[in-house]
Amino acid sequence: MNRATASVALRSLRAGALLVLIVGAAFVAPAASTSAAPSSTVDINIAKFAYAPKEITVAPGTKIVWVNQDQTPHTVTSNDKSFASKGLDTDDKFEHTFAKEGDFSYICTVHPFMTGVVHVRKQ
Repeated sequence: MNRATASVALRSLRAGALLVLIVGAAFVAPAASTSAAPSSTVDINIAKFAYAPKEITVAPGTKIVWVNQDQTPHTVTSNDKSFASKGLDTDDKFEHTFAKEGDFSYICTVHPFMTGVVHVRKQ
């Protein structure tokens, strides 16, 4: 093998090794998540006759706090009756901690067209 061929082979080998390192690091780096971390608190606003966000995914142990920012009373009542607020006036809050995994749909019993869902998944 002459010098020029050896130099090209060495550069190719280095480039291949670098590629292996970069790809390997991608598998070791932690994945980004838009879900709430365990034991955190997340606010859901009630405004303009809607829950915002309407749907959210959180980890078990997350506390959700609903805050009524409307001038009209609203409620937060799960379809499976696992949680229910009293009527919430302006600036009133209701909180519930989600201990187990599942999908928890809820409505405002005063305005049943207002719906939301909390998805609880292990991270």
